[in-house]
Amino acid sequence: MSNIDTLLEKISKTRENLLNHNIYLSLNSEDAIAKFMETHVFAVWDFMSLVKALQKELTCVKTPWQPTKDKVSRRLINEIVLGEESDIDQNNNPISHFELYVEAMDRIGAKTDSINTFMENINGFDSIDQAIDNSLIPDAAKDFMKFTFDIINNKEVHVIASVFTFGREDLIPDMFINIVKSLNEKEESKSDDLLYYLERHIEMDGDEHGPMALKMISELCGNDNNKWNEAAEYSKIALEKRIKLWDSILKDISMLSLIHI
Repeated sequence: MSNIDTLLEKISKTRENLLNHNIYLSLNSEDAIAKFMETHVFAVWDFMSLVKALQKELTCVKTPWQPTKDKVSRRLINEIVLGEESDIDQNNNPISHFELYVEAMDRIGAKTDSINTFMENINGFDSIDQAIDNSLIPDAAKDFMKFTFDIINNKEVHVIASVFTFGREDLIPDMFINIVKSLNEKEESKSDDLLYYLERHIEMDGDEHGPMALKMISELCGNDNNKWNEAAEYSKIALEKRIKLWDSILKDISMLSLIHI
């Protein structure tokens, strides 16, 4: 069994628990989808910092420029940055996936006050943790983002890449396909922008990026058993953090039905 297969086996149960989470069945109305987006948007935002951390480590972003050693990882990260930071909207205008998501929130009627205020104030604090602590955002989102930035600021690149690959990027195709299916069943016109966002993720992340990301992990961990163990450990924690985020959002969505009784 290869090191990648061993890692996947170690996280498989947690990954399945996440992919089979009841939150997907709860996305059955515009109100539920809006409530989901109000918290999930913070995970959409912090994903870019994870990507940028890898771009900093695996590509050359300083002058004088020099080509980095790992050509496959370099291409993967730069492709993802291009797609995430400079994609196109339905009218072929350049836009980041984060901005696309916030526009979709406005369209469906989700509240954007928390994310907009957070973005406006983020540079007014000494650290990202301080910015998160002083923001009026859901506790589950705070915990999720703190984990992300702890990985970025304190862990080696093989751990960052593993959390990105197995806790975020590798998860995106399956996770969002489930959400798209739920949306398609309802055919709600105000969900069009969100559906476009999800379809862009599936189109861009579901084909080439997966195999390239696995090769990146293999290159970074090499024959070092400690690195492979750390990769598995933190990938599993990342999945568990996502489950906790989903648990919290599901509770919020469940409260909506009580309010409407």
